[in-house]
Amino acid sequence: MLQTVAVPAAHAPARSRSAASAHQRSPVIDALRAFGANGTVPFSTPGHKLGAGLDRDLHDLLGSRFCASDVWLNTADHDRTVRQAENLAAQTWGAERSFFLVNGSSSGNQAFLLATVAPGDEVVVARDLHQSLLAAFILTGARPIYVAPRLHPSLQLGLGMAAEDVAATLDAHPAAKLVVVTSPTYWGVASNLREIAIEAHTRGVAVYVDEAWGPHFGFHPGLPPSAMSSGADGAVTSPHKLLTGLSQAALLNVRGPRVSPARVANTVKLTQTTSPLMPILASLDACRRQMALHGEEMLERTIQLAGGARAALGRLPGIDVLDASRLGLPPEQYDPTRLVIDVQGRGLSGYLAETLLRERFGIAPEMSDTAGIVCLVTVSDTPETVQRLIRAVASLPHRSGSAAVSACPRVAGEAIAPGQQALTPREAYFARTRAVPLARAAGEIAAEAVIPYPPGIPVLTPGEIISDVKLNCLREGLASGMHIRGAADSTLETVRVVSGL
Repeated sequence: MLQTVAVPAAHAPARSRSAASAHQRSPVIDALRAFGANGTVPFSTPGHKLGAGLDRDLHDLLGSRFCASDVWLNTADHDRTVRQAENLAAQTWGAERSFFLVNGSSSGNQAFLLATVAPGDEVVVARDLHQSLLAAFILTGARPIYVAPRLHPSLQLGLGMAAEDVAATLDAHPAAKLVVVTSPTYWGVASNLREIAIEAHTRGVAVYVDEAWGPHFGFHPGLPPSAMSSGADGAVTSPHKLLTGLSQAALLNVRGPRVSPARVANTVKLTQTTSPLMPILASLDACRRQMALHGEEMLERTIQLAGGARAALGRLPGIDVLDASRLGLPPEQYDPTRLVIDVQGRGLSGYLAETLLRERFGIAPEMSDTAGIVCLVTVSDTPETVQRLIRAVASLPHRSGSAAVSACPRVAGEAIAPGQQALTPREAYFARTRAVPLARAAGEIAAEAVIPYPPGIPVLTPGEIISDVKLNCLREGLASGMHIRGAADSTLETVRVVSGL
């Protein structure tokens, strides 16, 4: 039984009265309220005209207030309002400039690389990169120099990018223009960004962090430090993932002098829609206000809830829940709000456990893999929601003998180890291709990404030579229920390879 824990008073960072007063404002919300209060009749997009023309079922589903907030301010008002809100976000996340994104952190990854590298430039990047970063390499024509993440020897979970590996790779590739780190990972592991930044900056190289899963970092001493506070020159983060932004709400933070904020502003325009959904922008603005004024207090409750859940789940037979000590990491390199729940002790795969939790108990995990499930405890959770999760996991069946699912490696380790690169991702993407049976693909050059999703980390990337090891990992994953994206053949009976080199 999860015990009720008294939440200590927040230890909010010192802030001047004028700064605190500024953060009480919400420019985007204020502008939307003013639009509604004026009784404005729109003869502009969107065509549903404040929801009046929407399909009735959709209108009822969304609600009249949401529909009426999907409006378009005149361009000057829109730009001024969003810039005011972005400036407040920059103060909150410790950036020189912040950019509101409505296409998720994916568009931020692409915008940043477009602003900082050119075709042929070398970029040192962790091999456990998200598919959106792979897309950025296709868009820019840059050449990835992959660094394998350190691995836990028995759990086969990535332990982040090591600073000494970054240093060695930069020394081997002195022309590299950028270091790209994914931190935290889908499983909550954060790299030592401060040490990585020191190694890169000593060599005159900028550091960019895909911090999509760490929008709450830096707002509580019990969490890892944020990328920007650790010295990164740029970082993208997703308040929609673990804070209170609407889906697709993300934030790109940058600082000079190694990176030009003005150039990033231009590439953000290349990767963003020109018709952003105003409720998404408003949710970013409101989330910033929450975190600036009450972030530490909100996260204290969240950490307490997650800690209680981890303890309760860890006492269940056949269930193992990861934490920093289990992974051999210092506390500042692990997100305690993330519950990585291994169910193999019950003879289940994570895929089967997720299906059972959704269908039998109405519990929706963030993701599953061969070994277990990942559940996010956020500022929006309550003791009641966490208790439901504990009861549901406790009720998962035990399978033994022939009914048990055989243990299978996670999509990590050998599956995402750097392979031999024959072409850049862009060269492979635009090359002539052909389909070959997966069983006969070893030795061919991949022309497409093959991406287990979640977590969205490619096993095959365009331009890499396909190895037997990776083919075996894919076969094992498919047999255990892995879902694949990226491949033209969703069954993965065939894979597209480069033809005619």
